[in-house]
Amino acid sequence: MVRVLATGTFEILHPGHLLYLEEAKKLGDELFVVVARDVNVKRRKRTPIIPEEQRLKMVSALKVVDKAMLGSEKDIYEPLYSIKPDIIATGYDQEFDEGELEQELRKRGFNSRVVRIKKHNLNAFCKAEEIIRHTL
Repeated sequence: MVRVLATGTFEILHPGHLLYLEEAKKLGDELFVVVARDVNVKRRKRTPIIPEEQRLKMVSALKVVDKAMLGSEKDIYEPLYSIKPDIIATGYDQEFDEGELEQELRKRGFNSRVVRIKKHNLNAFCKAEEIIRHTL
C-alpha cells in the first residue's frame, strides 16, 4: 500500500482543493490529509474564518480522503511519524521547496518522495483568498 500525504489549510473548501486531493490520491492507494491548525494559519496567512475542527470535518467528509487529521501546533513533521507516508504531495501554490523538504525528511528518518501537484484550476473561486476578496 502506497500512502500519500497532502496538507493544507482547506479554508472555504472549493473545487481547487478537490482537484489537489484527487491528483494526490492518484499517486498511491491511501490518501492522508493533514489540516493546518488555526495557530499556524494565523502565523503564515491570516486569522482563519473557518475554525480548524470544522475544516477537518469537511475534509474528512470528502470521498477521496481516507483519513484526515489536524496537524501539530509545534512541529509540521510530527504527524508524519504516525502516518509514515511514501509520498508527500504539495499543491501547485504551496510554499515548499521540494528539495529542501526532502532533505529535512531524510534528516528525520523518512524516505518519502515529494511530488508537486501542478494541475490546478484557474477559476477565481478556486483560491480561498480570491473567494474572500470577491465577497467583501
